[in-house]
This record gives sequence, structure tokens and C-alpha cells, in this order.
Amino acid sequence: MQPSSWHREDASQPPDGDEKHTNQDWDDAERGLYDSNEKLPVAPRATHSSDDDGRKKSLVIETYLFPTSPIHEGLTPPPALSPTGPRLSLAWPKGFIVQDGERPAPKKIAAPKKKVSRWILFQLWYNTYRKLFTLVTFLNALGILLAGLGKFPYADKHSGALVLGNLLAAVLFRNELFLRFLYIVAIYGLRGWAPLCFKIGATSFLQHVGGIHSGCALSGAGWLIFKIVDILRHHSVQHASVIATGVITNVLVIVSIISAFPWVRNNHHNAFERHHRFIGWLGIATTWNFVILGNFYDIKKGEFRADADALLSAQEFWFAIFITVFVLIPWFTLREVPVDVEIPSPKVAVLKFKRGMQQGLLGRISRTSIMEYHAFGIISEGRKSDCHYMICGVQGDFTRELVNNPPKTVWTRELKFAGVGHASAMFKRGIRICTGTGIGAALSTCIQSPNWFFIWIGSDQEKTFGPTITGLIHKHIPPERRILWDSKKEGGRPDAVRLLKETWASFGAEVIFITSNKQGNDEMMQGCRETGLHAFGTLWDF
Repeated sequence: MQPSSWHREDASQPPDGDEKHTNQDWDDAERGLYDSNEKLPVAPRATHSSDDDGRKKSLVIETYLFPTSPIHEGLTPPPALSPTGPRLSLAWPKGFIVQDGERPAPKKIAAPKKKVSRWILFQLWYNTYRKLFTLVTFLNALGILLAGLGKFPYADKHSGALVLGNLLAAVLFRNELFLRFLYIVAIYGLRGWAPLCFKIGATSFLQHVGGIHSGCALSGAGWLIFKIVDILRHHSVQHASVIATGVITNVLVIVSIISAFPWVRNNHHNAFERHHRFIGWLGIATTWNFVILGNFYDIKKGEFRADADALLSAQEFWFAIFITVFVLIPWFTLREVPVDVEIPSPKVAVLKFKRGMQQGLLGRISRTSIMEYHAFGIISEGRKSDCHYMICGVQGDFTRELVNNPPKTVWTRELKFAGVGHASAMFKRGIRICTGTGIGAALSTCIQSPNWFFIWIGSDQEKTFGPTITGLIHKHIPPERRILWDSKKEGGRPDAVRLLKETWASFGAEVIFITSNKQGNDEMMQGCRETGLHAFGTLWDF
């Protein structure tokens, strides 16, 4: 049987200057994953051992690597999970001769690059995020068309409510408290009885609710334009202040939406944050003016009413109330908290905070109370633990300063938001695979649950990430539930898809969660989709 092989590609350098959301690139801690110009066979070959009555007993992986130290060589030879459970072990590849403990060079085998079908690529591109975005924008566009043709009477009387209703939905599906509520409903509502397809569908929805956020925000802007055009058409009966606040609100909302376009968000994060947040807040303030003036002005009489009932009975008023409340809730939990910073290497800062956390959560931190917040995965031993950690790989100015000038305190919101890993509690068994600093979002799941298998592919892991992180792994994740692959010691990365397939079969997994850079994520997602494995990859919100 011919072994699988792989080829390495030169790593791109991480960006500098303005801190960017470069999840699709490699941070300093991941550079070694792709550093080579050779082609080496490192993918494992799986065989099964049998007991006396012929039953398949355990999985044995013959790896084209060298067993000097199982932990540092990537695959850990563990005891069996059960008398009939899986075990992973190292074996010398055929055709190698070991002389006086020397490390032999493997045979070079060129790996043909596998072509991915267009159907799979389309499925991965047109995912649940884009489906939700399409559905929301289509329904609203249809409503605007019908309203323009005079066949949507509700829109004629309550176009402001359609504007604010969409903006409220956009705010809700990015609100930490509301998202935590959705995860609680999904986890406790489905994990006991629901078939796997229900759980997969719910997880996909939870991961991609950003499609509703984007679709509703864009649709709200569309309805706002419709309303302003309608006001301008009848400007002779409208007060100038109503027209002015409507136009200003329109401009501010559109600027806020444009600033969140993927190119702006990914390449100019600080500009995105300033405009999306502060222009958005200003847009809420002018929306209040627009709602109040619009509802107090009597078009028939041409004068402002002094009747509060007109305002309290308006749908627009209550939508504006809820938008304001849900925008402010996370900021009420803002705190300046003490932090201990460990610098295991120039590539990584490990931040330690007080109190334990549930698995699958992420936190935003900043050196200031208002500006430049960045999200990182949270590592914790559990709710009752006295601390939790964040791993910050050097990618730009903000993370570089954490290494060069470690802070004593940082600003953070006590209300954390849930990542897709939080949905792991729905499944009986799963695999959490990550590369480099992706361990920050992945490790808690495998620490807090014995039903999750941990795979970490990194470069010089122990030296790069330090004793704290490696200590947590060895303390809480037994050898039979982990594969640690050091790409520097192994000379490159493994065939991750092959590794996932064999671990899936031996561990009895139902789902795979992936946290990796753009290239690694695409390769694993394409491979998993092709082989029928349920996998959820890294999301950059497009």
C-alpha cells in the first residue's frame, strides 16, 4: 500500500502596522508549519490488530516518522481506551535502516495535488452564513419592491418600524447575551434526544448567525433609503427637521455598514472599529431624533403635537428602546482587570486572568476602555478554576506590544461571547483540531470534556508556547485523547485529513471543530466534506 504524502509551501509573513484580523494568514507562532522546500512522506498508515476470535481490536498507526520521544514526535503511544477501544502507537516504517541511533532520512515521494470538485468548493463557499444573508436580503428586497408598487400597505404606514426592526435584529445577532441564550437553548434543548442531523444543523446556524446580522443591517439601510425617498417626495408637508435628521441618519448608517465590509475589516481593523462603533452610536442617537420628531409632527395639521401617547404607541419608539438597551448591555460589564503576562517566546504572550470559565468562550481585551478591542479564545480548567488564559500570537501592533511591553491591567467585558466550540456540549464525541495559536480557542473543550479528542499541529510547541500551556495539556488530557504534532521536529506538517479520518474512525467521533489559518482550514474542510465527515471550520465572517 502506497503511503500518503504531502508537500510544504512557503509561509507568508504576517502583516505589520495596523493590527488586522489576519486569521487567514499565519502569525509568528505558525510560521514553522510551512517552512520547507522539500517533499517528505509523513502521513500515517492505519492498520487494525485483531484478537483471537478475529474481531478488530484497535487502531495502529504506522507513521513515517521517528520515535525518539513520542510526545515531541507528534503521535503519543497511549494505552487503550477500553479492552476494545482505540490506541495509537508508533512503528518504524518499512525500508528504513537505523544505525547507532541515527535518525534516518525518509524517502522523498512527490505528492500529486488532489483536485477538489467544484461542487464541494461551491458548498463550502455558499455556506449557512451566505444562505441566511440571501434569505434575509431577498425577503426585505421583495418587501421594498411591493411597497414601491403600492402593494404593501403596512410599509406605507410603518416604514420606520421596518427600518428599526431590521437594525434591532442586526444588533441582537451580535449581542453577547442574546447569543449565549441561543446556545443555551440549543445545547439543553437538543443534546438529550435530537438526532445528529438536528445538532449539526443547529451548530451550523449558531456559527453563521452573522449572516442574519449582515443581512438585516443591509436591509435596514435599504428600508431607510426607501423611507427618506418617500419623505422627500412629500417634502412639502414635512418639517425641515424631520427631513434633516432622516438624511443624517441615513448617511451614518450607510457609513457604518460600509466600514464593516470584509476588505475594510480585514485590512484596516482600527478604521473599521472606529467607524462601525462610533458612527453606529451616532446613528442610534440621530435615529432617536428621527423617531421622536417624525412621530410628534402632525402632517395633516403641519405642527408638532404635545401628546406623549403618540410616541409611546409607536412601534418605532420601542424598537429604538430595545436597540439602545442591547447595544449598552455589554458595555455595562466593562472592567479594568489585573493580568499576568507570560512571554514564553518572542512569538507568543500568554495572559492569565482571575476566575474560571466555561469551554468554548472568547473574550475581547484592550489597553483602553473604548478603542481597539481584539478577541481571543479562552483556556480554562472549568468554572470552579481560579483562573483562565488567553494565547495571543504576534500578528500586528497590538499583540506585538503585549510581548514588548506587557501590561499590568487590561480592559475587558465580563460578559464573554460564545464561539462555535461552545456547541460541543451537544455532541457525544468529537475531535478538536487546531494549528499554532488556534489552541487558544480549542484547548478548553478537551480539558473540560473527556469525550473530545485533541489534535494540535504547531511549530516547536513547547518552546514557543511555554510550560503553562503544555502543562495544562499533559495534566488534563491523557495520551489516549491527544495527538501533538511538532512540525519543526517532524520536518513538516502531517496529512491532516488522513489523520482526521483515522481518528474519527478509532475514537467514534460525531463532529470535528477546526481552528486554523486560511490554508489549513480550507484543506481540512475540503477533505472532510469530500469524505463525509461533519466538520466546522474557522469563520472570518466574510
